[in-house]
Amino acid sequence: MLRKKDFAAMTPPMGWNSWDCWATTVNEGQLLANAEYMEKNLKQFGWEYIVCDIQWSEPAPHPTAEDVYRHFPRLILDEYGRQMPAKTRFPSAAGGKGFAPIAQTIHEMGLKFGIHIMRGIPRQAVHEHLPVKGTAVTAEQVALPNSISCWNGDMYGLNPAVPEAQAYYDSIFELYASWGVDYVKVDDICNTNMYPNHPYSAEKEIEMIRHAIEKSGRSMVLSLSPGPAVIEKAWHLEKYANMWRITDDFWDDWKLLKGMFERCEVWQKHVSPGCWPDCDMLPMGRIGVGFGNERQSKFTFAEQRTMMTLWSIFRSPLMMGGNLPDCDEQTLSLLTNGEVLHLLQHAHGACQIDRTDTAAVWMSEDDEDGSLYVALFNLSDELQTVACPLEELGVSTIKAEVRDLWQKKNLGIVETELSAELPAHDAALLKLTIQ
Repeated sequence: MLRKKDFAAMTPPMGWNSWDCWATTVNEGQLLANAEYMEKNLKQFGWEYIVCDIQWSEPAPHPTAEDVYRHFPRLILDEYGRQMPAKTRFPSAAGGKGFAPIAQTIHEMGLKFGIHIMRGIPRQAVHEHLPVKGTAVTAEQVALPNSISCWNGDMYGLNPAVPEAQAYYDSIFELYASWGVDYVKVDDICNTNMYPNHPYSAEKEIEMIRHAIEKSGRSMVLSLSPGPAVIEKAWHLEKYANMWRITDDFWDDWKLLKGMFERCEVWQKHVSPGCWPDCDMLPMGRIGVGFGNERQSKFTFAEQRTMMTLWSIFRSPLMMGGNLPDCDEQTLSLLTNGEVLHLLQHAHGACQIDRTDTAAVWMSEDDEDGSLYVALFNLSDELQTVACPLEELGVSTIKAEVRDLWQKKNLGIVETELSAELPAHDAALLKLTIQ
């Protein structure tokens, strides 16, 4: 039986993922440049994961703004149908070394390394009848050709009714463990949106992957994508995964950010050590390069602060999407606020106190000193004052000392009510010490 203590990620993972900036095109130099920046500027604040996203086994991806995927590309596979990094993009992978050299370099920086995979087995391995390691069967005997992704043509699902299908998952996680992988993002599995009447159709593959991780002997964070996750299956996600997306791909659009308040409301009771509903990456800084749509994030600074405030008080994993070496001072200030990140890592019981179309209030409690955190959000398009009576926080007294975490300054004593005058789409994050 799986126990929560067997899981990695007992606090929300914090890191960088290549997707928002580089899409399918990321290479070794870009990965390591982001790792070097993280080591120098972010590691001391708890940021630690460098995650290589999709299509790393494709030698020459050529995304456009219309379609970031080649249709049925030829991937680099080993003799057992397991994907290997393309040495055209990851030169250190030559000679069958895989991601081991990159992982080692990242580990030497005091950081951790992650990869993205699609669920299932490569169609290429199936069509070439490649053997499944440790078995007497070949790939077509463990595949489900009618279990596919609607947006990526690389894979067939695996058939959980065939015992050797587990052996294939065991073989790839054995490989990842040998490389030193610390984090695996598995896609087309949290919501198999090819099948709208059965969005959790890959349930058994989630179980197979968790068992493969345990068998590998290496602790790995298991992150599931895409969303929206199925709330009725929260118990299953909590049992087998560390992170699961509660949204489809999240981008720099205020409508998507405002909509995240409803998603967090739905999932707020399912946040616990080792189990993190995931609001997706932070599209901040320089993004869109690999999509043919290079830009600075369209989020205003106020909207970025709202995003960071909601993600932090809700306790979503934080995965920076923008290219780290291009961070400006404003972006860096949001990523390195130690008081806000303390809340992310050392609070509990986050819940929504109030939400209308124009404002929202969230609260949580500090693990160490019992103080309260309150986030006030202006969801309107105009300057307004957002207020919350102390009694709505369950405070027995009517007096509290308040500190503004974003401004890093004490605001003095308040009685009866918290309030903040906020610009459009902005947020305040306050820490209350009860008198």
